[in-house]
Parts: sequence; C-alpha cells; structure tokens
Amino acid sequence: MAVNAKMVKELREKTGAGMMDCKKALTETDGNMEEAMAWLREKGISKAQKKADRVAAEGAAAIEISGNTAVLFEVNCETDFVTKNDQFKKLLQELGQHLVNQKPATVEEALEQKLHGEGEVLSSYITDVVAKIGEKISLRRFSIQEKTDNDAFGAYLHMGGNIGVLTVLEGSTDEAAAKDVAMHIAAVNPRYVSTDAIPEEEINSEREMLKTQALNEGKPENIVEKMVEGRLNKFFQEICLLEQDFVKDPDQKVKQFVKSAGGSVTSFQRFEVGEGMQKREENFADEVMSQVKK
Repeated sequence: MAVNAKMVKELREKTGAGMMDCKKALTETDGNMEEAMAWLREKGISKAQKKADRVAAEGAAAIEISGNTAVLFEVNCETDFVTKNDQFKKLLQELGQHLVNQKPATVEEALEQKLHGEGEVLSSYITDVVAKIGEKISLRRFSIQEKTDNDAFGAYLHMGGNIGVLTVLEGSTDEAAAKDVAMHIAAVNPRYVSTDAIPEEEINSEREMLKTQALNEGKPENIVEKMVEGRLNKFFQEICLLEQDFVKDPDQKVKQFVKSAGGSVTSFQRFEVGEGMQKREENFADEVMSQVKK
C-alpha cells in the first residue's frame, strides 16, 4: 500500500513519533496503522518521543578534529550518569565525526542530514539512542572552526567535558601553547578576545555606571574622570582574554604569552554544559524514591 501524508500525520498524532519515523514504520508494515504503531513501540521510538518535554541540562561538551577543521559541540541529557554510558560516548563520537565532515550551518540542518552523508537521518539516530538509554538526549549547539597548516587548534575539555573550549592560535603551529590558551579560557571565562571586540554601548554603559558609583562615594568631580578610566581598564582586564593575567604565569598577560608563541588569537568558543538552561530540581535520592512509589 502506498503511504501518503494523511497516514503519516495520523500515526504521528497517535504516537508522538517523528515524521520520518512514522513514514518508515508505515512503509515497513505496508500501511497497516496498528502494525506501524507496534513497530514504533518495538523500536522504542514512541517511548523516546514521550521524553521530549523533560529537562535535559546535564551532558557533555566534546571536540572533534579532522585536519584543518574542528568542532566543539554540546550534547545534553537528563542526568550526569548517562555521560559515562558507552552508548552515550559512541553518540558523541558519531556526532563529532558527522559535524566536522558535513559542516552544517545550524543544529536544525544537522538533524535533517543523513549520518555521515548516508544511511539514516541524524535525528532518527539520536532517537534510537534515546530509546536504548532511556533519557532525553539532544544536540544543543556546536561551533565549527577552520585553520591553515600554519596555525594550531587550541582544544581543551575540563572535567570530562563539563567545559569545552576551542580556539585557533594563528601564525603558530605550537599546539601546546594553543592548548594552554584554551585552558586559560576554560578557567577564567573571558567574554571577548580584546577591548576592540567590546560593543561601544557596553563600554559607555559601564563608564556611566562607574561615574555614578564614584560620585556616590563622594569623590571630587575633578578626579572622577581619572578614577573612571582606571576602573574601566580594570573592567577590560576582567572580561578580555588578551588583557587577563595568564593563569599558568600571572606575571605576564595572555597577549604576552601568545606573542611569545609567535601567534595571535582572534576568536574562541567556550561551552559550559547546561549554562542558561533550567536545571533539574530533583536530587538523586528524590528520583529513587519517586521510582519506589510507582
């Protein structure tokens, strides 16, 4: 029996499974709705879709490098226990290889691509893993960076992927130095590479705040401007990578360390797992008890 859009829609409404999964189920069962529903249950896909409204703010950041292309990406799950699961680790490996080779522009584009350019769609592959592991899992974000043969990637994962950093040391192939810069970024969490990258409105807003602060402290107006500029420079040191004291040698700035390595840094990406997301409020004991009561 030919599978049409109306049949796919009906199966989606009944099971909550994705469009491609429903189409596949109907094709496999020659259009039989009941058998298609059973097929989805057997594959664990219906069950996986029901997990879609759960909070998944744990997970891991990972990095994959292939030649002159590298990707930093974050995959979320519901509990940190899952990140130690071999199936989850394999998922990270497959996603990393896919992203670095296919180079999608967005997460949405990535999910619609065929895994490694062939076979099943990436979203379906993730759904299959969800069904096996039993938790909501999602590809949250990624950043692809390119370099030349004269540059070096700075890649660093902290605490098994709780924080991931990817940058490029341009004009130098010193991978150790590039990694040291990435480690610094992981530890200090700068917001910008240099003062030139700070939006003018943010600088003006900070300057006005510091001026008001100084005046409220009762400082004479004739020295307020000098005080503000001094405090503004300190603010720059706090948020700009190149102006910060280098964590491995606080006697020099990051820009001095980078220069000594013969390179430069113009951009970086830092992912901290779950940042900006709602965290689960239950603790492990509560979770266990909730299962006992069922």
